[in-house]
Amino acid sequence: MAGAVTAVLAAGAPAAYASLDDESRPAPATSTVARGKPFNETRLFFGTERPDGGPAVTDKQFMRFIDKEVTPSFPDGLTVQDGRGQWRDSNGKIERERSYELILLYPTDEARRRDVQIEEIRSDYEKAFAQDSVARLDERTRVDF
Repeated sequence: MAGAVTAVLAAGAPAAYASLDDESRPAPATSTVARGKPFNETRLFFGTERPDGGPAVTDKQFMRFIDKEVTPSFPDGLTVQDGRGQWRDSNGKIERERSYELILLYPTDEARRRDVQIEEIRSDYEKAFAQDSVARLDERTRVDF
């Protein structure tokens, strides 16, 4: 059975690759157009369990943190998503926890100023909720509103 499936797949493969390499077809207009302006995207990952065993951060506490600590620096907009994650804490224990992902977009030419604000957000959350860390991911992208 496996040999028959392999033979069928192999027989169809050259035709599929030939159609991908066919230069007589025009490329879709969007494939060569870079839309939007250069932006940075920063994602912050906030855990809710406390390494000291204290009560988990609630939705209400987290949204109050966003309102007080994040919105003043990023009033033009942000996105918060609920998540589930895991990581190894400072005691070596695997923690599985409810989490939040904060997505921030800002023009690339504001990166130096925004970096300071973002690091303050991370530090403030760690202190306020007894966290070992807040993970950060940065990428360059193009944005069109």
